[in-house]
Amino acid sequence: MFLKDLSLVNFKNYSEFSARFSPRINCFVGNNGSGKTNLLDAIHYLSLCKSYFNAIDSQNIKNTEGYFILQGHFDKNGETDAVYCGIKRNQKKVFKKNGKEYHKLSEHIGQYPLVMISPNDNELIWGVSEIRRKFVDSIISQYDKVYLDSLIAYNGVVKQRNSLLKQFAKGQTMDSSLLEIWDQQLTIYGNVIIEKRKDFLSSFIPMFNHFYEILSDHKEEVLLDYESSLEGRDFKTALMACLPKDRILEYTTVGPHKDDMDFKINGLSLKKFASQGQQKSYLLALKLAQFQYIKDRKHEKPLLLLDDVYDKLDETRFNKLIDLVKGDEFGQVFITDTHIERMQALFGNSKTDHKLFKVTNALVEEIV
Repeated sequence: MFLKDLSLVNFKNYSEFSARFSPRINCFVGNNGSGKTNLLDAIHYLSLCKSYFNAIDSQNIKNTEGYFILQGHFDKNGETDAVYCGIKRNQKKVFKKNGKEYHKLSEHIGQYPLVMISPNDNELIWGVSEIRRKFVDSIISQYDKVYLDSLIAYNGVVKQRNSLLKQFAKGQTMDSSLLEIWDQQLTIYGNVIIEKRKDFLSSFIPMFNHFYEILSDHKEEVLLDYESSLEGRDFKTALMACLPKDRILEYTTVGPHKDDMDFKINGLSLKKFASQGQQKSYLLALKLAQFQYIKDRKHEKPLLLLDDVYDKLDETRFNKLIDLVKGDEFGQVFITDTHIERMQALFGNSKTDHKLFKVTNALVEEIV
């Protein structure tokens, strides 16, 4: 599976853009702020129905324009799919495959799997627990429709239950029968999420350890633990136990929407005790394991997007990463970088098929 071409109108700093790509390596080279990363984000949109960087769709429309359009053609086993994304201000997002609009965007997720490695990945370490949950959710959702549907339904029930708790606080009375309805729904969907996350981690963690060993030359021991808010209780029991607290705080304090991931190195907190190099290796191993996991479950190679990784990794780690993605285990790769000469040196004499694009103030030309 690979992206054959991309065209866009009024997306971020681009008035328009179109290009055909190599099925293997594609490099966007230019100064910082020229628009390289925006092209990766457009590809992310076509694959996963949203921006990697900005969740508010209308803020990705260029300046004062009223809309943006993204279009691309994916090759899947020799068949070509046309994918369209259109967004107008104050209107819902429109997504189409081969001219037919989706009823739900979730129907598109997982058809064209993708993994992105970006400087923003630091938030996995430094950010709130929601970011780490979304990392897990984004992996499982690309291959498991039951999980994605359960997650969407669960989040909807949490909102309804929280709204009910606020109503109880205002009225100073509680309708137990209404609460029981939402608790039953929460338990049904929540248990699906909990079990599927456990199954995921049992397979994902060995992959993560494997890639970290490659990147670090077996120098440290890393751990990746799942921290459940249930504290060993079944979900229903935990909900009942936390109800007095929930009524005071007016929101649901226990469940998979409150779980977290604990990152450790040599038994200590990655955030507090690891060097910058160790943290970078940890994050890179997480993303490479994400790629491998999706590839194994989908039986196809996801697109891999590498955003300014040279500036964020030391030369040794960067070269190891490039050696990996040049191999047959990887499929189509998109890379951004600030130095043409560096990309030419890496791929110019390589047998790996590649294309090089120069980006200057949202103007793109292919370097032959």
